[in-house]
This record gives sequence, structure tokens and C-alpha cells, in this order.
Amino acid sequence: MALTGRAALLAALGSLPVGILAPSWTGMLAVNAPLSLAILCDYALAAPVRTLRFTRSGDTSVRLGDAAEVRLTVTNPSGRHLRAQLRDAWPPSAAPSPTRQKLTVPPGERRRLTSTLRPTRRGDRRAERVTVRSYGPLGLAARQGNHEVPWTVRVLPPFTSRKHLPSRLARLRELDGRTSVLSRGEGTEFDSLRAYVPGDDTRSIDWRATARQSEVAVRTWRPERDRHLLIVLDTGRTSAGRVGDVPRLDVAMDATLLLTALASRAGDRVDVLAYDRRLRAQVQGRSAADVLPAVVAALAPLEPELVETDARGLAATALSRAPRHSLIVLLTSLDAAPIEEGLLPVLPQLTRRHTVLVASVADPRTAAMAKARGTVDGVYEAAAAAQTQAQRERTADQLRRHGVTVVDAAPDALAPALADAYLALKAAGRL
Repeated sequence: MALTGRAALLAALGSLPVGILAPSWTGMLAVNAPLSLAILCDYALAAPVRTLRFTRSGDTSVRLGDAAEVRLTVTNPSGRHLRAQLRDAWPPSAAPSPTRQKLTVPPGERRRLTSTLRPTRRGDRRAERVTVRSYGPLGLAARQGNHEVPWTVRVLPPFTSRKHLPSRLARLRELDGRTSVLSRGEGTEFDSLRAYVPGDDTRSIDWRATARQSEVAVRTWRPERDRHLLIVLDTGRTSAGRVGDVPRLDVAMDATLLLTALASRAGDRVDVLAYDRRLRAQVQGRSAADVLPAVVAALAPLEPELVETDARGLAATALSRAPRHSLIVLLTSLDAAPIEEGLLPVLPQLTRRHTVLVASVADPRTAAMAKARGTVDGVYEAAAAAQTQAQRERTADQLRRHGVTVVDAAPDALAPALADAYLALKAAGRL
């Protein structure tokens, strides 16, 4: 039995010395007995907590930065009026509001309460427990108990790079032969014939078709469709580093979503896997309509692992899942040690059979430090930043010498830069 603040105050007054409240022990008992009886009666009339029934409904997923609503229905099957205060507990990163609510439920009826969640982190956010404190009609005593009412809200990546998709789709349509002017260098599959216009590449002239008609005809080309992309996210220790306010892994996820959306619209098949020392997530064999939702759901609970990535295992896993002549996109760090000791020794296995593209997140703080001047500390910062940038460039050059396309960009520029690199490979006929 829990005493309310009012009951505790009355009980304290009732326990004062006899000389203050009553001239005799009989007087003290006369004061305390009615109070104790009132508290016991109030407790007895409070609705029981154990028999309450709870159900949940509402959102099961939400993008990071958006709000989700979860509804809790409370049913009072007892014959007593429920006057209660209820706490619906969630993890702090779910940011629920309100955390406590007052509730009144007549006998045999039910009421619905709504909590708004504004999560601050990706992943699964699970409801902890529901705590109910049921008060008597006088508010002097209360019953309290807990109920497990499970519910999970999956917080999805925000996909902030979605804003770049329309412009890249427009460029894709140009490559796909839907604009009025096409040239041979923009694809590898024959599309159609059209009349020659000044400026066309003479190598595109179809002399047989020209001989059959009265004007010069040229071939138009389009990028090959039904190519295969395998996007590999490195979830090892380097992915846990933060650039600005965001973990590197989250930036890589955003770039993955934009590339997946673009490639699936281009008619290419997209598979995604996450790897460090073992396979953490995988999306394989999905249709163009299903692949983006599947990738979003698979990446949502993914977190960096504080272990060194097994480059040999990563390469073997990629080779086992990518058919010949695929584009393998590896989102990892350009730090010298992981690349030179881990990736470079196994890189020939990948480049021998596939086109490889390595994308990495550059820290914008390094670029800002490189411009520092005017003070001794500023000069030292600029020197350190210049050394770091030179080292990253040397690492990128080593990868390029193996035939790898390298994209190294700041967090807000990585996703569009990766999409541009994909379009450039299609335009060059390398897919």
C-alpha cells in the first residue's frame, strides 16, 4: 500500500505527542483511528492494478527525425472506478512525450492514451513496461503495479540524400536514350536510328541504313540494363568514427540508399551486404520495386563493431555473391593502415573479375584545419591537416593504380558523388 502526500501529512500530524493534539492517550487514539480507517478504506476502494488489461497499436516504423505515435489502450474489467497515474516507459533515445499521464476509467470500460516518439537514434526502440498507480476516491492511498506491454518501433535511416534523386534520374534518362541527342560514347547497347545532325560522331553513322534511304542515318546507344551491383558496407571499427555530428556508417548508409534507388530505376540488380569479421546484414535477389524498402529495413538496426575488418573474408564474401562482371561498391575508410594491410593484398581478386569502386567519407574538419593561419597553433593544425590529406591522396592513388574508381567526399557530398561515379561508369560502358 502506498500513502499519498496528503495521507502522509495527516499521519504525521496524527503521530504528534499527546500533549499537543489531545490531553490523553485516549485522545491520540481517537485522532489516529479514524485516519487509519480512512486510509484503509481508501486503499480498499482503489481499483486493482493486476487485473487491468493493456493493448498497443500505432506506428511500427519511423524515419529518424520524424515522429511516431503509439497508442496504449487500458481496459478496466473490475467493478471499481480507476483513478490512476500511468507511466509508459521507453528508452531515453525514443524521446517519448508525455512520460506520465492521468487516467480515469469507469468499471468495465476502456480508455486510449497516445504517446509521441521522436527518436534520436536508428535501430529498434522497445517499450519497457507500463507502471500504474491506482488511487482511492479520497486520494489517501494507492495501489501500484507494473505490466509488460511489448511494442517495437524500428527507427529507419533518414535518407536525406533523397533530394538528389530527381536530378540523377534526369541524367539517367539522358544516358538511357530518352533525350533528342545521343552519341556513341553514352552507352553500349544499340537503341535506334535517327537522322544525322551536325556535331554527331561520324563513327556512329550507319552506312547500310544510309544507303537504303535518302538521308544520313546514325546509330543511337543506351547504357546496358540488367547489370549487377553489389554494395558492401564496412562495419568495422573505422565506421564508428564521427565526421561532424554523424557516424561514418550513417553517411555510408545514406549513400547506399541513393545508389540503390538510382540503380534500381536504371534497371540494374542491386544487392547489399554489411561485413566486418562476419556478415552483419544482407539483401539479395530482390526485385526493383522491393529492393529499396528491403535495404532500408536491413540497415536500420545496424551498428558499427569495434573490431578490425577482415579484408580477406570480406573479399571472399563479395566474390561468392557477385556474378562475373559486376560493379562492387565498397564503402570503407581511406586510412592508410586498413587499406595497405587489409584491402590492397586482396584487391586483385576483386578487380580480376569485377569493376570496383571504393567510396569513403572525408572529414570536413580536416579541410577547415588546412586553411588555418595567423597563429602558431593554426600553423601546426594546417600542417597536420595537409599531411593527412596527402596521405589519403596517396592511398587513393594506390587504389587507382589497381584500376579502382575512388570517391572521397565530405558527408553531405558523398551520396551525390557516388551516384555521379555510377552514372559515369554507365556512360563509359564499363558496366
